[in-house]
Order: sequence, then structure tokens, then C-alpha cells
Amino acid sequence: MPAPSPASFVFRCFKGIERCADRVTGAAGPVLVTLAVGLLSLGAFCFFNVIEPTLPFRILMTPICILIAVNMFAHYYFACTVSPGFTQGPVAAGARGTPQGDMMPTETGWFWAPRRRLPREWDSRPELTPARVTMCRRCGGRKPERAHHCRVCNRCVMKYDHHCPVRINQCVGVFNERHFVLFMGYLVLATWSFVIAGYDYAWEAAGYSRVWPHTAPAVTFILSYILSLAIGLAVSIMFVWALWGVAVGETSVESQDFEYYRRVAKERGETFINAYHLGRRRNLELFFNIGEQGVYAWWTLLLPVRAVPYTDGHAWARLRGENIGIGFRPGDEVLTDDDQDEHEHDIES
Repeated sequence: MPAPSPASFVFRCFKGIERCADRVTGAAGPVLVTLAVGLLSLGAFCFFNVIEPTLPFRILMTPICILIAVNMFAHYYFACTVSPGFTQGPVAAGARGTPQGDMMPTETGWFWAPRRRLPREWDSRPELTPARVTMCRRCGGRKPERAHHCRVCNRCVMKYDHHCPVRINQCVGVFNERHFVLFMGYLVLATWSFVIAGYDYAWEAAGYSRVWPHTAPAVTFILSYILSLAIGLAVSIMFVWALWGVAVGETSVESQDFEYYRRVAKERGETFINAYHLGRRRNLELFFNIGEQGVYAWWTLLLPVRAVPYTDGHAWARLRGENIGIGFRPGDEVLTDDDQDEHEHDIES
């Protein structure tokens, strides 16, 4: 058997470090989520203890602030607890989910968004095309179109976007992506409201006033203010990036894959067009399951409630007659990092 090249050896070393980091972040996930809940709660306490009592038009502003806070906590809870959409397949030791995979959630309970119409009344449901299904070489599970294998969860996830160990300790997939995006949106609103409305109080807490008549300690408030400013800046960028991905009909993984497909198609003198891109407004409506073909009204986005996606991950709305995209040909598929490792191992063996 030929010896691996220096480049291959370096690549495998870095992949080993990456997998080690995955295990560490996966194990530390519950701790990070607990820390996140604590910081969010601390920020909410400082806001309502220090800033809220002196808001202008308090009778109007206070309910709005409460709604933003409740939505932030509720969608964070849903993003952390709703399964992302594991596919059907064997479950290895330590892997998450069940062999049956995740099905479309059943809308029972008070925390579900009210439907705009009953399923039998749908007269303009989106036209869906069944997803192509392959088998994952890593976990042996079924891998519907747009699904990817997660190294941390050791499962394939439908419409996999990314694994988020720091904020929600699980993957973002077809069943919890709506709540993840809404959580980021309400977190951006909450942090910037804190930063703007709490500017004068931050100077007072920093020591420019001898009197601090609030229950929240001054040092706690100033630390919360600085943290809100940092989180507001960082999450605003991530939220805009995520919302842009929704608008153009691609996940963070697909944005990398499609860039490769565009380059390959261009070399052939063709143009790659994403088949899932049905127009920015249409993509947003499908993502949030609202609009003319959605089952929810737009105002459900303002409520701290759960909602089902327009698909269960086994069929997708797409350009008529297209598979992944115009200009895409069989064999153009991009291997995931894990599949690349497997492929490289097979060649060297």
C-alpha cells in the first residue's frame, strides 16, 4: 500500500483536531446552553428593572418589550428542544434520535400557531417534487435530497444548515430552522433595544452618577450593556446572513455547494441556477409557511408559538422540471467533509 502524501497526512491531522473539537463542544453543549439562558435572563432582568420603568409612552412600550422578551425566550426554547429532522436509519452508540427518524410534528397543545385554513381547504398548496434519496456512507441512514451528515450528532439531518453547539446544542434543520431564525431576530431586537434605551444608564452605572437607586447592581448592568452591544453586533450579522440564505433558497451548506456548481457549469459554458430559488418573497413565505400558499397568517411571526414547515423534508418546492438546479449534471455532487475522508481512505487503501 503506498504511503500517504505529506499533504494527505497534514489534512488528516487537521481533521483529527477538528473531530476532537467537535467532541469537546458537543460535551460542553448543555453547559453553554445553561450559560446562554443565564445571560439572557440577566439581561432581561436589568432591562425591566432599570430601563422599563422610565420608558416614554410606557403603557404602549412595556407590552411591546414584554412581547419581544417572551418571543426571544420561547423561540430559543423551541430551537433547543425541537428535533432538527433526523433521517431514518441505524443509530450508533451516542448518536441522537431514533431509528425511525423524525416525522412531521403533530399540532397538539396550546403553544401551536393557529392555522389560517384547514388542510382540506387548501386550494393553492405549493407543488412539491419528491426528494431523491441516497444512502449515507457514514451512518448508513437514508439521505433525502438536501440532507447532510452531522459529525457531532452522527446522524443525517434533513435540510441541514449547521450544527450549533454554542447556542442551541444541536443541529439546525427543517423542523427547527424557523425558530432558530426567529430567535436570532428577536435577540437582535432585544439587544439593540437594551443598547439604545440604556445608553444614559450605562454612563451612570460606570460611575458618572453617585446615586444608583436600582435593584440590579451597577456593575451587573454595565456588564450586561457591554455584552448586549457585542451580541447585538455579532448576531445582527448572522441574522442578516441567515435571512439572505432563506431569501435565495439555500442553506449555509448549499451556499458553498452551489458556488462550486456555478464554477463547474461556467467551465462548461453553462449557467447554474438554484432550483429551490423561486423568488425572494416566495422563498420567505415558504420558509415561514405563510402567504397565499402557507397555512399561517403573517402575524403568527409576532407570537411565541410553534409552527410546522411546508414540507417534511421528503419533498421540495422547486423550479418545474429541475432537480438541484439548471446547469447541474449527475456527477457534479459535492462530497461532504466526511465523505471526502471516506473517499480518500478508499483510494489509499
